[in-house]
Amino acid sequence: MSLSGLGDTGKAEPPPALFPAPDSDAPAPARRRGGQPQNGPPRNGSVQGDDAGRQLVFFGAEAAEPAVADLAGLLAGPGEVVRMGGTARLSVQVDAAWRVHVLVAELAARGLAASWEPTEGERHAVRTSYTRVLKPLAAAWLHGSAKRPPATFHLTGRRLRLWLAAAGTPEPPDACLLRLGADDQECWEPTGVALAAAGLAGTLLGPADGGPAYRITGRRRLARLAELVGDPPRAAPPEAWPT
Repeated sequence: MSLSGLGDTGKAEPPPALFPAPDSDAPAPARRRGGQPQNGPPRNGSVQGDDAGRQLVFFGAEAAEPAVADLAGLLAGPGEVVRMGGTARLSVQVDAAWRVHVLVAELAARGLAASWEPTEGERHAVRTSYTRVLKPLAAAWLHGSAKRPPATFHLTGRRLRLWLAAAGTPEPPDACLLRLGADDQECWEPTGVALAAAGLAGTLLGPADGGPAYRITGRRRLARLAELVGDPPRAAPPEAWPT
């Protein structure tokens, strides 16, 4: 199976208009196993105010430089982290080629080499190398082998941007679905609390209702989400990002 814009040979193929090839001036490239570097730049937009218009957004996507701590946004969703000795590796499965482009570039912007490969069900696995850089993140989120947010967990614009890029789906006209890890029940409730604290209170959908996921509804909440995550990445289809 060929990933749009990332050919099976490892060489870039002319991508469909829906999945534009990443810019050549993107951050450090990542490689598909046995392939050539692939890039995909994140593009952040401006953030202005909260959903009630009463205070500034202090945690929008442009409020700080990219940091490894932002990857907590992937772990709030379906991302996984595993430890090996004094190192750790983060991985996430996604359902579209544009998500691969965006996540590889976001990881590179944080100094993390990444690879990708196709998986079952026309999905794609994006993963970092094992690195000591991710050890603190793994220590905070892993309790034995179970993933659970630390007590201090909160959602910023950059964390939400990564979660949206990995597993977010707008549902016009006034909803957005943020998917969770199917086996991460211990994460679901505290993640909902963090969403509410960010002004994005959502409804938890169980597996029987098309989840697990949080559905964010209402124009004001969607405007808040759009403010926090910034402009869509270049590789994202217009309908795949809240505006």
